[in-house]
Amino acid sequence: MPVLRILHLVGSAQNDFYCDLSRLYAEDCLAATTERSRYDFQIAYITPDRQWRFPQSLSREDIAQAKPMPVFEAIELIAAQNIDIMLPQMFCIPGMTHYRALFDLLKIPYVGNTPDLMAITAHKARTKAIVEAAGVKVPRGELLRQGDVPTIAPPVVIKPVSSDNSIGVTLVKDAAEYDAALKTAFEYADEAIVETFIEGREVRCGIIVKDGELIGLPLEEYLLDSDEKPIRTFADKLKKTDDGNLGFAAKDNIKSWIVDPNDPITQKVQQVAKKCHQALGCRHYSLFDFRIDPQGQPWFLEAGLYCSFAPKSVISSMAKATGISINELLMTAINEALGSNK
Repeated sequence: MPVLRILHLVGSAQNDFYCDLSRLYAEDCLAATTERSRYDFQIAYITPDRQWRFPQSLSREDIAQAKPMPVFEAIELIAAQNIDIMLPQMFCIPGMTHYRALFDLLKIPYVGNTPDLMAITAHKARTKAIVEAAGVKVPRGELLRQGDVPTIAPPVVIKPVSSDNSIGVTLVKDAAEYDAALKTAFEYADEAIVETFIEGREVRCGIIVKDGELIGLPLEEYLLDSDEKPIRTFADKLKKTDDGNLGFAAKDNIKSWIVDPNDPITQKVQQVAKKCHQALGCRHYSLFDFRIDPQGQPWFLEAGLYCSFAPKSVISSMAKATGISINELLMTAINEALGSNK
């Protein structure tokens, strides 16, 4: 089997937080994908000043030593490297859209979803509208701009329309808390979603595509408590380490766990997730969040169409529970990407 030259697209054109988040996942992926007889990894690292670097590794030292260059020089360098496929590791909006589109122009295939779909799913209200039109149940919601007044009675969840990792999210149980919650949400986006709070379980469902077939992965469930912890927060996902770097919040079997495949909710959620995947036009893989009400009904919350092929990536954790290694998961996605590019 020929060695594949894979370019990891890392960093952020937006801010240092997304740069650190991207580097965290990409480093984890590089350390985990050890079958180097299959891969020849290259790294392109973008910083918020839109400069490109091609470091030997993602250590701060190697990044600092790599020569910064503008996009036209970077394109010349990439074109000369005979890249087989690109692996997107950028989480900012420009990274998910403009930078993926650049590789479409360069005719270099990449793993993951298209720029137009990433733009749609970055906007939670548009995503909800699409899946709802396909028959998926979504919580009642409304999209507000600054100065608008919510019309939905509490309890509601208020969140920025286009942020991830639970940034700016508030559960409002009393209408008197609306102003403060909206103010928080508007710090991160110019629109906010107000949606009815669904009491119950919270799960994520991953879908992978293999030989054109949609495969539902085991669900991941999150520890919630209706009184103490009714929703997940940023602290459940990421943390700052002692040295100032971004780190993963502790993943254990207490805060989150893989749902028993025999749980009747598994098949029901997988069916709904496949419907979401098809309605949105996803490719290679997809990931969706759901609330499960006390009657066992799944309610779509949002899509998170990322997989860094790192051990801490949710899809990787789900795949591992079925005996699929990261290398196998990565090769499955690469085969889909290269096959669909023919």
